[in-house]
Amino acid sequence: MELSKLTTEQRNRKSMMMDQMSTMEILKTINEEDKKVAFAVEKVLPQVTVAIENISDALKRGGRLFYAGAGTSGRLGIIDASECPPTFMTPPEMVQTVMAGGTDAFFHAVEGSEDNELQGKEDMKAKRLTDKDVVVGITASGRTPYPIGALKYAQETGAYTISLSCNSRSIISKYADSPIEVVVGPEILTGSTRMKAATAHKMILNMISTTTMVKLGKVHENLMVDVHASNFKLLERAKHTLMEITGVSYEKAEKTLASTNHQVKPAIVMIKGNVTYEEAKQAIDHSNGFVRDAIAYVSQHNV
Repeated sequence: MELSKLTTEQRNRKSMMMDQMSTMEILKTINEEDKKVAFAVEKVLPQVTVAIENISDALKRGGRLFYAGAGTSGRLGIIDASECPPTFMTPPEMVQTVMAGGTDAFFHAVEGSEDNELQGKEDMKAKRLTDKDVVVGITASGRTPYPIGALKYAQETGAYTISLSCNSRSIISKYADSPIEVVVGPEILTGSTRMKAATAHKMILNMISTTTMVKLGKVHENLMVDVHASNFKLLERAKHTLMEITGVSYEKAEKTLASTNHQVKPAIVMIKGNVTYEEAKQAIDHSNGFVRDAIAYVSQHNV
C-alpha cells in the first residue's frame, strides 16, 4: 500500500494554514480534532471487546500479553505494560513490550529499526512464545514491518494475535485474529501520528489493560484492591480503599494492612469475614482472586 494514500498521511484541510494561525487558533484546531478521537474509538468497541475476552482468557490460563511496536507505538506499549505491576500487582512477565530498537529507543529514536520485519520476529522468538500467549501489534499506519514481523511469528507459534492500527484495510490486519482499525482521520500536522492516532491507541490500551485486570479479579467495585503499596501515596490509597470498603477507622485499616504486608485483598476479607490472614488468603485463592466471591466463601463455609 502506497504510504501517501493512507488516511494517517493525508493533509487535514482544517489546518492547511496553520503556519499563519495565532496560538489560540492552533490550540482550538488541535482541540477540535482531538474531540473526534473518542468517537472513533467508540466505533471499534466491539472489536476491542473480542480482543479483551481473548486476552483475559489467555492470562487466566497462565499466558502472557505482549505489545509490539516501533517509535510512538512501542513507547505506548511500554507505558501501559510498566503500569501493570504497581497498579495491579502483576508479575513483570505477565504484560511486556518488545520495541523496535530495544528499550533504548524509548528515549532516543533508532533510525531504520521499524523497517526490520525480521527483528520483530527475532525479538518475539526470544520471548519463547507459546500458544498460551497473546501478541498485540501496534502501528498507526498499519504497515510498519517490525510489528508485522512480530505478529507473523506469533501466528507460527499459535499465540493469539491482535493488531491495532489507524487505517482501514491495514496490512497488519491480515496477520491478526482480532484486527482493530480505529480511523481518526488526518492529523493537523500531516503524518504526525504521535497526535490523534497515538491518543486513540493510548485510550484503547488503557481499555485493554484495565478491563482485563477487572476480569482477573484485581478490582473490587471501582477500587484498586491489588495495588502494590510501594510508596507513601499508594500506601495511603490502600488504607483509604480498605476504609471505604469495610467502614473501619484509619487506625484499624493501618493495623490490618500491616498484618498483611500491605496487601489490600486479604485485609478486606479479614475484616468483612472476621477471619485470619491465612484464612483470607485461602478464600481468595479458592475464589480465583475475586474479593466479592472470597467474602461469600468465608461466610458460607464459616471459615
